[in-house]
Amino acid sequence: MAKQLFKLKSKYQPAGDQPQAIKKLSAGLKRGDDFQTLLGITGSGKTFTVANVIQEFNKPVLVMAPNKSLAAQLYREYKNFFPENSVNYFVSYYDYYQPEAYLPNTDTYIDKEAMINEEIDRLRHQATMALLTRKDVIIVASVSCIYGLGMPSTYLDSTLHLELDKPIVRTDLIKQLTRMHFVRSKGEISRGLFRVRGDVFEIMPAAEKIIYRIELEDQKVKGIYLVEQLKQTILEELKEIIIFPPKHFVSDQPQIEIAIKNIKAELKDRLAYFKKKKLYLEAERIERRTRYDMEMLHTIGYCHGIENYSRHLSGKLPGEPPDSLLEYFPKTKEGKPDFLLIMDESHIGLPQVRGMYAGDQARKKILADYGWRLPSALDNRPLKNDEFMARIGQTIFTSATPGDFEIRNSKQLVEQVIRPTGLVDPPIEIRPVFDKKKNYSQIDDVIAESEKVIAKGERVIINTLTKKQAEDLNNFLVQKGIKSNYLHSDVKTMERTEILMAFRRGEFDILIGVNLLREGLDLPEVTFVAILDADREGFLRSETSLIQTMGRAARNVSGKVILYADNMTGSIKRAVGEVERRRVKQLAYNKKHGIIAETVRKDIEEFFDVVED
Repeated sequence: MAKQLFKLKSKYQPAGDQPQAIKKLSAGLKRGDDFQTLLGITGSGKTFTVANVIQEFNKPVLVMAPNKSLAAQLYREYKNFFPENSVNYFVSYYDYYQPEAYLPNTDTYIDKEAMINEEIDRLRHQATMALLTRKDVIIVASVSCIYGLGMPSTYLDSTLHLELDKPIVRTDLIKQLTRMHFVRSKGEISRGLFRVRGDVFEIMPAAEKIIYRIELEDQKVKGIYLVEQLKQTILEELKEIIIFPPKHFVSDQPQIEIAIKNIKAELKDRLAYFKKKKLYLEAERIERRTRYDMEMLHTIGYCHGIENYSRHLSGKLPGEPPDSLLEYFPKTKEGKPDFLLIMDESHIGLPQVRGMYAGDQARKKILADYGWRLPSALDNRPLKNDEFMARIGQTIFTSATPGDFEIRNSKQLVEQVIRPTGLVDPPIEIRPVFDKKKNYSQIDDVIAESEKVIAKGERVIINTLTKKQAEDLNNFLVQKGIKSNYLHSDVKTMERTEILMAFRRGEFDILIGVNLLREGLDLPEVTFVAILDADREGFLRSETSLIQTMGRAARNVSGKVILYADNMTGSIKRAVGEVERRRVKQLAYNKKHGIIAETVRKDIEEFFDVVED
C-alpha cells in the first residue's frame, strides 16, 4: 500500500451533506471517473469536502481558480488544512500588465509594459521547485497557468547540485551560476543574484527568502549553509543543496545558437515575403528588431520579450502546444497525467480556458502582419481548449452553479446543499431601481439599509455593473462619512487581499465591487448584499451571477439580499426559484434534525506568509 502523502488537519468533522459528498467523490476517483462535479452551495464547505477527498486520493493536486483573489483565499485554506505538506500559489506575477500591441488604424505601437510582483514571482518558483522535488504537493493557481512556462526538462537539467567535498573550481561555479541566469552583484543581493568574496559564494534563490552560503577550499565544497537574509545568521548547515534557475525560460548556449540559426532562417523568409508584397516598412521594422534580439541572445543568453522566441528555444514545431505548468506535474509510465485537478468555480474557469487562445492570437497576428514580431511569436500562447483537456487527468469541478459542460460530461453530479452550520440561504427582497411616487432611488435605499446594518456592527457588499460606478459610489459614500472601499480587476493582486482582510477586520463597513465579489469569497461578517440594477439582463446579471453574488450573504444567520429591479427578468425568476428550492430543503433538514443555525466562525488571517525584506 502506498504511503499516505497528505495529512489533513482540522478541528471539524464532516457534517451536513459533506459525508455523502466525500464518499461519492472518493468512490468516483477509485472507479477512474474522468470528470465529476460537486454542486456545493455557498457556505456548504466545498473546500473541506475536497480536502478530505485529496487526503484519500493520494496524488499531487492542481486547484484552478478563476481569479487571483479567490486563488489567494483557497491557498490559505489549503495551507491550514495541510500544514505538513507543500501548498503553493501560482498566478500571473504582474501587478500591472500592458501587452505588446499595434493599432493599424492609428499607426500606434504599444510596447509591453509590466510591473512584476516579486513576492508572487517567488511563490511561482516555489511551486515549480516543489513539483520537481516532492510528491505531496498542492498548487493553487489561476487560469493563467495554461500559458507557456519554459520546458520542465530544461528547467530541471539546469539545476545546480552541490554537496560537501564535491570538487569544483571557483571560476567554473561562477560560470555555472551565470549560465543559469543568476546575476553577479558586488553589493546587496536579492532574488536571482549572487555575490562572491574570495572562496565564499552567497546566492539568493528565486523561490526562497534565504541565502545559500557556499564555502570552497582547495577546489572543493567545504561548507553549505542556509543564512538568514537580514541578520546574516546561520540557520542550518547542510550536506548538499539543489539550486534551481531564477527564470523558467532557461536555455544553454548550444540551444541558443541553434535557436539563433532558426530565427535567422525565419527572418529571411519573412523579409522575402514582405519585399514581395512591397511592404518595405514592415521589412525594415522586423529586420531591425530581430537582429537586435539575436545579438542580445548571443551575448547574454536573454533578450526583452524572449518568450516570443520560445518555439525556437524549445525546439518545438510550428503550431505545437507550449509547455505550461501542467507539464511540471507527474505522468504515468504511459505518459498520461497523474494528478488530480480541482477546478473551483468551474462555471467561470472553463469558459476562461476556452476563450484565452482566441484573444491572444488576435493581438499577436496583427503584430506579425505589420512586422513587429515574427510569425513564430504566435506559438508563445496559452493552451487551446482541446490541448488543455488532453493534459488533465481525473477532475472534480466545484460550483454552486455548474455550467452545461460539467453537467453533460460528469460521470456523477454530487449535490451539497445542506450546510454544517445549519444556515439556510438568505431571504430575497426585490425593490424598484427608482420609486417615482417616493422620488426615491436605489442609491437612497441601499444607503438607508446599509446604515441599519452598520449600526449593528455588521458588513455590507454592494454589487455594481461597472468599475466606474463602483468607484463613484465609493467616493459618494466617503463624502457622506460612511467607511467604504471598492474592489475590481484594476486593483493590484496583493492589494486585493489587503482590502479583503481590512474589510473583515472592520476597518471599513461597505465593500463595493463588480465581478470579483461573486464566486467563493468567504466573508462571514457580511449580513447584507445589495445588487444594483439587477434587471440589466446579461453576463453580470445572469441567473448564475445573481445566485453567486447573493451567496455572499449566506454565511451569517442575519444574512439578507435585496435586488434592485424594475422588471422581473428571466434570470431573476430562475435565480430566486433556485434559492427557494434550496431553502425548502435546508429548512426541512434543520427541522428533522433539530438544528439551530449558527453564523460561520472563521479566524481573520493573512492569505500569504509574507516575510518583509
